[in-house]
Amino acid sequence: MTLPSYAMNQTSFPEMYERWLVGPLFQPWAELTLDEVRLSPGDSILDIACGTGIVARMARERLGAGGSVVGIDISPDMLAVARTVAPDIDWREGDAAALPLREGERFDVVVCQQGLQFFPDKPAAAAQMRRALGQGGRLAVATWRSDEGNPFFRELRRIAESHVGAIVDQRYGFGDAAALEALLRDAGFRDVRQGRYPASSASRMAWFSCA
Repeated sequence: MTLPSYAMNQTSFPEMYERWLVGPLFQPWAELTLDEVRLSPGDSILDIACGTGIVARMARERLGAGGSVVGIDISPDMLAVARTVAPDIDWREGDAAALPLREGERFDVVVCQQGLQFFPDKPAAAAQMRRALGQGGRLAVATWRSDEGNPFFRELRRIAESHVGAIVDQRYGFGDAAALEALLRDAGFRDVRQGRYPASSASRMAWFSCA
């Protein structure tokens, strides 16, 4: 069967994600996250749940040729866009609960932006983040705050719930600061601290940890 031309010409979701969401929504937070981990020349960084790769690309710009950057995502379609945009970065397909690392491979910095709340096995993913870090390494995890602190999304949810009943939105799965801190500490992280960024209607909470 031959699909109609309009269907063949449709932009894929990863392409739309890169074109319309990355710049206005995720790039500003990637900048804040990388500011927090304070990259140094020669650092190696791992971007988990990298999507189309905005964190990894910005890290590459900051580090230059002296650093090394790896991006891992479970979606081959997201990675296809990432490879098109930045072919010089080491993009790998893999599960956050079983990272595709090379023998003895460790990183100075591990980042997971807006991914942890979606992982089916969160303790395994946290343990893998700890495994990926070298001695003295730094972890940055960014998640959405609860929509109770975000009037726009809170009201949207309430309107929807008036029609369909209670909604559990995975995006806000780590809106509870204590739950996220407990997960990281159980995985072996210490010096856990958090920062809140209410800069826009798409506000979020970022958690940072040093191993």
